[in-house]
Amino acid sequence: MHDVTGAAWRKSTRSNNGGDCVEVADNLSDIVGLRDSKDPSGPILTFSPTAWATFIRATKAEGSHH
Repeated sequence: MHDVTGAAWRKSTRSNNGGDCVEVADNLSDIVGLRDSKDPSGPILTFSPTAWATFIRATKAEGSHH
């Protein structure tokens, strides 16, 4: 389990106001965290910064095709 002490969680800019939101913490040096905003003490997915950057690039590229 990764230490997320000091994580600065922020809601995704793509989240709506209906409560179905994800929060990301990308201010940590060795991991990027992702969690459900409705359950902040629940499970956290963690990614390496490289894997996160690859995911974001792929997501943006896929979104530009629609």
